[in-house]
Amino acid sequence: MVSADKVKKLREKTGSSVMECKKALTEAYGDEEKALKILQEKGRITAMKKSERKAEEGIVEAYIHSNKKVGVLLKLKCETDFVAKNQEFRELAHELAMHIAGMGSENEESILKEPFVKDSSVTVKDLIDEKIAKLGENIQVGEFIRYEL
Repeated sequence: MVSADKVKKLREKTGSSVMECKKALTEAYGDEEKALKILQEKGRITAMKKSERKAEEGIVEAYIHSNKKVGVLLKLKCETDFVAKNQEFRELAHELAMHIAGMGSENEESILKEPFVKDSSVTVKDLIDEKIAKLGENIQVGEFIRYEL
């Protein structure tokens, strides 16, 4: 039997539904780390399923580095205007624009393979896949441009 506190704690960490957290904890025999891995794997499967859906909404994010010498404009696309207005989606756009500024990413395909600038244990694709699983929509990096003096 999995305690409600463990389910609540896992839900707060991942943003997954209560039922998904309970299933993952049950499958992991109450081990939170194993449950996290189970949810991450399910998130990747969800992301693969959603990757075929069209992403025609989204936002344009601007980022200027504190030294005022590097700037990025990024299109981050999703399926609906509803998700485009979501705070987590907007934060993802900001994080990706900051990543591009710091890493000098060249194009939409190469950025997905790069280790994320704030946490090199995950790739940019992993970061996006987590948000796809959490928000329930396909998310794609659109075009971007990086300016540097």
